[in-house]
Amino acid sequence: MPFRSRRNVSSSKASGARRSSAKLWGIAAGGAAAVTAAGVVVSLTTGTPPAAAPSASAPAHSAPQASGEGVRELHGVPVGYSHTRSGAKAAAANYVTLAGSSRFLTDEDARHRSVAVMAAKDMAGAAVKKADQAAKDAVGSLRGDTSKVSAEKAIARTGVLSAHVLGFDAHGAMVRLWTTTVRGSAAGHATPKTGFQSVTVTLTWESNDWKLKDSSASTGLVAPIDVRQASNVPGDFSDYVPAAAEDPVLSGAEDRSGFPAPYGHDERGARAAAVSATMLYGDPRFFTHEDWRHRMLSATAASSVLHSVTSDTDSTARLVMENRGVGADGTTADGSELITRTAALATRSISYSNQAASVELWTASVGGVAGKDETQRPQVAFLRMTVDLVWEDGTWKTTAVTPSEPLVPSPPAMQEADPADSFANVGGVGNAPATA
Repeated sequence: MPFRSRRNVSSSKASGARRSSAKLWGIAAGGAAAVTAAGVVVSLTTGTPPAAAPSASAPAHSAPQASGEGVRELHGVPVGYSHTRSGAKAAAANYVTLAGSSRFLTDEDARHRSVAVMAAKDMAGAAVKKADQAAKDAVGSLRGDTSKVSAEKAIARTGVLSAHVLGFDAHGAMVRLWTTTVRGSAAGHATPKTGFQSVTVTLTWESNDWKLKDSSASTGLVAPIDVRQASNVPGDFSDYVPAAAEDPVLSGAEDRSGFPAPYGHDERGARAAAVSATMLYGDPRFFTHEDWRHRMLSATAASSVLHSVTSDTDSTARLVMENRGVGADGTTADGSELITRTAALATRSISYSNQAASVELWTASVGGVAGKDETQRPQVAFLRMTVDLVWEDGTWKTTAVTPSEPLVPSPPAMQEADPADSFANVGGVGNAPATA
């Protein structure tokens, strides 16, 4: 959350972002609570599985790995997951994000190398054919209104909003993801479009890692873009073309507290810490569970800001719950459920040293209430934010999260938003995605 204002953000932009976010949350503008709400989760306004799932009740079979020591990359593919449910969630999310990236969709050699790494041995041939077909199908969405696809200007980003383990045992896992995608081009005149998918990923534990066995996708729950966010022009997306930004990489690693394990003392570790903090502030427990919120802050915030941010976030949580009529169990009097999620679409390093770092994130936040009241239907807001971090106690801790101008794609083409009550399917602790 924003613990302080960055000096390199103009006061007019910062105050505008705070006012906008406070409106999205449905709380009064001004004060520390509005500043806090502006930082991360800002949008709180009014498929068939391809194979039989493993046993859903099987326990994890190995201890979690540290974020900086577990997941690494081979030919651009994250590998080295822990043999846990969180590790399976992370693998499923990374594989879906990678398969929807510009490089994967526009570079055949890179795509085939990636498939060779992430696919199970007995599924490699089929996986290559499926990936090539997906790339062919994506041409239209990546071209925008230009005559052909420009790999350098293509915008293809995927954010994971929820992840539910359908089955898990020592040999395999099945994970259902709810994702938002942005596809288009930073060239031409057509703004990239957002979309929502439900993706079911089947994994197998092979060669001491999670490998992709199969996946299937269908249209996911469609959340409307908040009416206060107008679509940007194509050129505004230039900072998120392939050469300018990276996809987030999730590890699913946790320490004994249940929060992300210590991050590597490098730029990649700083990016991961920034992504995790953003996602954790988007968890509904941030608002409904004081003890969880305080433990999360202790795990993510630098000691120099911990007291102030705890006070600010306590105030924000109370205001949101009072405004929405939400109780400590996350539901309203009529049983409607508070829904909040934040996904990172891409990351960019602004600065880095051994002791401090600044990372810019492009995020999608979904928030609202799943119930019969359509005026509180979950909506999505797209923000850019800068996360400042320091190296403290053997890991990266946040000192500030500052929102800047939104970066908003066009709404899904020819798709109506789903009813408010349907979003209950992606709420709850069990649907929380893996963190970085």
